[in-house]
Amino acid sequence: MFTGDQLGKAEEAITLYTSLVRNSEITSIERWGAGEEAGPEGSVKLARFTLNGIEFMASENAYPHEFTFTPSISMFAECASEAEIEAAFATLSEGGAVLMPLRDYGFSKRFGWLQDRYGVSWQLNLA
Repeated sequence: MFTGDQLGKAEEAITLYTSLVRNSEITSIERWGAGEEAGPEGSVKLARFTLNGIEFMASENAYPHEFTFTPSISMFAECASEAEIEAAFATLSEGGAVLMPLRDYGFSKRFGWLQDRYGVSWQLNLA
């Protein structure tokens, strides 16, 4: 759920994600209408999208919430090449925060963990 400072950024985020991950697409977006209190008109009420064939949902809500995105749950993506992991890590970490820089951690030759500009946490691994 995109709320607080992230309200209004759901469609931008899922457009970025589906552009970076192969076999991905936005399958539907339902929008908040005029007079609906939970979201500004035209913002994302419910979006469905796939990342490498796995379905996800995103929504936006204008009500105050006591939570936001946290690294306690992450998107995990296996990258097929050095070029793919480098490009994805650079794009996703831009404007966000690097939690573990890309490197060899023993359990993987190339792994990195980040929070993107929307607050969503990603773990990228070289397959």
